[in-house]
Amino acid sequence: MGDVINLRRARKARNRREKQARATENRTTYGTPKALKTHLLAEHEREDRVLDGHRRPDDGSGDGNTQ
Repeated sequence: MGDVINLRRARKARNRREKQARATENRTTYGTPKALKTHLLAEHEREDRVLDGHRRPDDGSGDGNTQ
């Protein structure tokens, strides 16, 4: 004769395994390593500094026309 199992516990254990597998898959799909985040942040900050360095100085007239 087979072993007696508690169906409620078996169902909950199966759901936990499925949820854990889905979480692992999502971490590999959507997770971004901290080193990559740090690198991208530094790159964006550098791009902003370069762009700000190429701005034309404001002459104070306030109208924006240079004619």
